[in-house]
Amino acid sequence: MDLVIIDQVRLNFNPTGIAIINAAIGLMMLGVALELKIEDFKRVVASPKAPLIGLVAQFILLPALTFVLILIIKPYPSIALGMMLVAACPGGNLSNIMTYLSKGNCAVSISMTAVSTIAAIIMTPFNISFWGSMNPETATILKQVSLNPWDVFVTVFLILGIPLMVGMSVGHYLPDLAQKIKKPFKIFSLVFFIIIVCGAIAANWQYFMKYVGIVMLAVFIHNALALNLGYWSGKLARLDERDCRAVSIEVGIQNSGLGLVLVFGFFDGLGGMAILVAWWGIWHIIAGLVTAAIFNLKKLPEDQLNKIS
Repeated sequence: MDLVIIDQVRLNFNPTGIAIINAAIGLMMLGVALELKIEDFKRVVASPKAPLIGLVAQFILLPALTFVLILIIKPYPSIALGMMLVAACPGGNLSNIMTYLSKGNCAVSISMTAVSTIAAIIMTPFNISFWGSMNPETATILKQVSLNPWDVFVTVFLILGIPLMVGMSVGHYLPDLAQKIKKPFKIFSLVFFIIIVCGAIAANWQYFMKYVGIVMLAVFIHNALALNLGYWSGKLARLDERDCRAVSIEVGIQNSGLGLVLVFGFFDGLGGMAILVAWWGIWHIIAGLVTAAIFNLKKLPEDQLNKIS
């Protein structure tokens, strides 16, 4: 079997499917935004250390270490670019839930979600373009697709920025409505997104099954790197244990849904990228639950136990 063909494979997902997955990501972001408040941003200003450490780990250290990891493991170019794309995405929509299960600091997690979503509008297209162009093999792909960072910026803004503003506005001006709909809305949007992703995989089942095996190890190592990077960045910055857990989850649970939107919207469903991002979306749920279980094996200090809400 010639595995090099993964760099030429194009997964099939028609324009209607792309529009639907865009809508699914927007709905998920809207569901998250219903819970965000201006106070979450004020909290960052008042206590910036943990969110700042998390943002540096997420948008600066992770893309840089991903570049180094690619030099070490030498994956196929399309897989390498998929890894860079994932590293450039903000934290995933499940991070707040995983932080709660990990007995981490949910306030830090929510603050990071809010700030990283805004930062991603600029940092995601920048990191894809910058780190992708640093590697000759991935730079070739970027030139072939003529990636325009401005177009990526507009897409990320439409998918993340507008739902964020709408959701926060509803939460602020119609708090009773937001309280009633936020839980069913998040469940609906998550189920809807899972159905869409499963549909994308089903439409390309032959390719997915043929090549998923060669991305599994890369995703495992990459995700483990992200989770550990977040945790130990917090430790080096002398954050308390709950903050370290929150930062770990935020850095390790990436928005793979946004990644899929960018793969199909800008890279024409490039095989290695699409399969890696799709598998990441499955794997980081498993890894998040395993990480939460590991964290729960370690007892929190008594003073931090009392802070868990």
